[in-house]
Amino acid sequence: MQDLKPVPDGQVADAVKGNWVDTVAPPWSRPYLRLSRADRPIGTWLLLLPCWWGLALAMVYDQRASWFDLWIALGCAIGAWLMRGAGCTWNDINDRKFDSQVERTQSRPIPSGQVSVTGAVIWMCIQSLLAFCILLTFNIAAIGMGILALLPVAIYPFAKRFTWWPQVFLGLAFNWGAMLAWVAHSGTLDAPAVLLYLAGIAWTLFYDTIYAHQDTEDDALIGIKSTARLFGDKTAPWLRRFLMATVGLMGLAAIFAALPKASVLAMVFVLAGPWAMGWHMAWQLRGFDLDNSAKLLQLFRANRDAGLIPLLFFAAALLV
Repeated sequence: MQDLKPVPDGQVADAVKGNWVDTVAPPWSRPYLRLSRADRPIGTWLLLLPCWWGLALAMVYDQRASWFDLWIALGCAIGAWLMRGAGCTWNDINDRKFDSQVERTQSRPIPSGQVSVTGAVIWMCIQSLLAFCILLTFNIAAIGMGILALLPVAIYPFAKRFTWWPQVFLGLAFNWGAMLAWVAHSGTLDAPAVLLYLAGIAWTLFYDTIYAHQDTEDDALIGIKSTARLFGDKTAPWLRRFLMATVGLMGLAAIFAALPKASVLAMVFVLAGPWAMGWHMAWQLRGFDLDNSAKLLQLFRANRDAGLIPLLFFAAALLV
């Protein structure tokens, strides 16, 4: 169990120390920004990076880029921040009774009494409507994809109640942007985007299993299921399998994206992306210690860098 110290002024226990919410945001806004995890930006990165993967590979696929692609990239960034916030608000509304029983989550805004359930529902709706406004600037197919994304988002908070694999449902929700951004660029959903989506789900199983090991003792007491509890001390071999699935599926997505029109050099770059990401994940696996909560959180947060690595190689492939 993580050794947490009391936090002042409504701060959340596992927030990034010295974050902008706790230091410069207006006091009245802080409980709502904390509810959206604005004090913990890693989740926004993990939601955004698959979007940028999908957009970059879509441009590699058809060797076409436009100024509107810049808006897709920016719109995905704003939308990821908003929908991550709305999704976390929805999650905390439904998990408020569980959160009050878990040491790491007792300081969250709803169980700590900073935000009422009614206030949280209103805040969730505001974030969702703003994100929908951004979605409406995309093509019809992408709008449809965005609406469909609400289904896994809605189911995820309840998954830990009925399956040992709630991380699968998180992966379904968090990586949907890989397909949505592809469709926003091309207007159609092609095989490489689906393979990229599956790679993202495997990646989510990797990093969220690491994350979930922080709460295994409390989760066992209150009956919450997770892959961390399911795998126990056999987690490391499972993480290795998720690593291989991530690299393999992303490698296939890269090959099928580059084959139609990209040059041989571009093919080398897009394949180097998942290869290099795999090495970063292997580094995480070497440092994995299921009894060290501080290390678990550090490794989880390191997945921002892991996800940026293939993006840089995909972007390089567009320039050759």
